[in-house]
Order: sequence, then C-alpha cells, then structure tokens
Amino acid sequence: MQEDIREDEINLLDLLIVIAKRKKLILYITFGCAILTAIISLIMTPIYKAESRILPPQSSGGGIASQLIAQMAGGLDMGGIGGKTSADLYVGMLKSRTITDKIIDRFDIMNEGNFKDRDSARSYVQTKLEAQIDKKSGLITIAVQDKDPKRAADIANAYIEELKNFTKGLAISEASQRRLFYEEQLKDVKEALIKAENDMKVFQEKTGALQIDEQARAVISGIADLRAKIAAKEVELKVLRTFTTPQNPDYQKVEEELKGLKAELARLESNEKRGHDPIMPTGRIPGVGVEYLRKMREFKFNETLYELLLKQYEIAKLDESKDAVLIQVVDKAVPPDKKFKPKRALMVIVATFAGLFLSIFLAFILEFIENAKKDEENREKINQIRRMLGFGRS
Repeated sequence: MQEDIREDEINLLDLLIVIAKRKKLILYITFGCAILTAIISLIMTPIYKAESRILPPQSSGGGIASQLIAQMAGGLDMGGIGGKTSADLYVGMLKSRTITDKIIDRFDIMNEGNFKDRDSARSYVQTKLEAQIDKKSGLITIAVQDKDPKRAADIANAYIEELKNFTKGLAISEASQRRLFYEEQLKDVKEALIKAENDMKVFQEKTGALQIDEQARAVISGIADLRAKIAAKEVELKVLRTFTTPQNPDYQKVEEELKGLKAELARLESNEKRGHDPIMPTGRIPGVGVEYLRKMREFKFNETLYELLLKQYEIAKLDESKDAVLIQVVDKAVPPDKKFKPKRALMVIVATFAGLFLSIFLAFILEFIENAKKDEENREKINQIRRMLGFGRS
C-alpha cells in the first residue's frame, strides 16, 4: 500500500513537472485565447433587447366564455402533459405565421435582410422574439432583439398591436360563437324569405289571387308562427349543444318547449276538428286557393323565422360587446440604454478557461510524443502513423 501511495505521489509530481516544463506554451495559448476573444467581442455588433409586458384577458370565474377559452387553451396541449392557460393561447398567437407575416411586411424585413424566400424571413423574425409567461403574476413578456434599440422597441410594441388586431377576428368567447352561428343562419333564412316573396308575387300576378278568407288567413298565420318558433327553438338547441349537455336544465326546458310546439303544429295541420276550436285545421280549408295558402304560409314562416333569428343575433352581438377580448399593456417597450449582447466579460472568462484546459491537454500530448520517441519501438510506430497520414518521416 505504501508503494502504491508513493507511485501516486510520483505520478502527480510528474504531471506538475510537465506543466512547469510547458508553462510558456500554456501561458501563450491561454492568454492568446483571451486576447483573441476580447478583440472579437469588440468587433461584434452590439444587440439590444426591448421588452414589453401585457396582461392577457381575464375571464370571470365559471362563466361559459371562460370555460370555452380554457377548452381552446387545453387543445394546445398536444402531449397531454400539464394544463394550459389562456396566457399560453396568446403566446401561441404571438408566434403564429399570421402575426409574423404582419411584422415582416410592417418593417420591410424581406428587403432589409435580403432574404430569398418568406420562410427564411419568418425563421429570422421568430429567432429574435421571446414570449414568456410569468407563472406568478400571469403577465406575458414580449422581448425583441435588434441591433437598433429604437427598432427593437418598435417591433415589440408592434407585436402587441398586431395581437390586438388578430384577436378581433377570432370568436374566442361564447357570445362570439353564438353571434357567428346566428349570422350564418340569418343568411340562409334571408335568401329563403326573398325567394318566398318572389314566388308569392309571381303567383299573384299570374292568378290574380289577392285576398283569401279571414279564417284561412288566421290558420296560415298560426301555422307560420308555429313553424318559425319550432325552427328558432331547433337553432337554440344547436347553440346549447356547443357548450352544454342534454342533462342541463336549460337544455331540457327548450327541448320540452320544442315538443309542445310540434304537437300544436301537428294539430293545426291535421284533418280533424276537435271540440269548439275556433281555428280551423288546414285539412278543412276548401280546395280553392290551396296553392295560394301554401305560398302564403311559406312566406309567413320565413318572415317570422327571420324576425326571431334577428332578435337572437342582436342579443348575441350585445353579449359579445360585453365579453370583448381586452389585452392590457402593463409596460410599453422603450429603447434600451444598455446592450444585451455580446457579454464581453463572460466571453473572455470562458475563452480563458477553455484555452487553459486546451493548452494543458496539448502539453501532455507533446510530452507523450517526446517520451515515445526515446523508445525505438514507439518511434517506429509514430513514423508509421505519420507515413499513413502523409506527413512523411521525421
């Protein structure tokens, strides 16, 4: 054991001897790396980073809109690990291709950077953007790097403006989705109403049928109203299905109302007379003018349905204005006074240590080669390696 300890001590001393022997080489390489790195850091173009902070829209507790936003944000979690918040949704929007293209066009980055294609410009812009969420405060920090401090601040603020414009065209809230749904339904019903009006006009001009019996008119109006209410209730059920289940009390209430309306419509359209009902079923209307009644009923139906849907559409628009997406700017980006990089001191320190370890490693390699040349067998092997590498023989 004592011999092993002595051997270790001798080996350690040998290492120190090698370092002392090659001290000039180690010092030259170490200081050379430090000086070279310092020169390079002075030549490098300084980069500035401007930061802005925003507060993403805050939804109220357990409202339907907040649930939908949470569902949309959850859909971004492709891996299924961890929950996403609405802030994650807005960070994803900031990094989207649509907003990136807006920034490229707004600051003419394609021409300034001499990019050959738009994909290259997008990659460049996205590498300059940092969008992070503060887990404690919930604020989103938007940081942009650029060689011009004012330009960096302008781009950071432009991201906020483009995000606001982008969210205006998205149906994020429940009210926005209802408004879009009713908007599509209104287009179809309006076209059907115009067609019914034209059919009615053509029929009257062709046949001269301008008036009908008042009792038949009451039947037509009653049926048209019922059919319109049924259609409106069916639309309401479709809207409810987007954010609730059939077990919901509101859903069940609308479903029961729809069943009652359908039963009443079936009674009016039947051929039977029940008791002293003042409204005559359609089956008992005389055959004269039946075609006129059908067209009048179709017209009344579309007219009433259009009015009902228009009311629902206006209500959805009002709700949407109350539940509007509001992105609040906490800190607007200003031109930074200090550069973000290069960090010259850190670069020099890292280069110094890297040069030190490299020079020590090189010193041991040279010492090994020098000792190997003293041995005939090892010298021959070294010469063979040199010949194989094309360096010739020493």
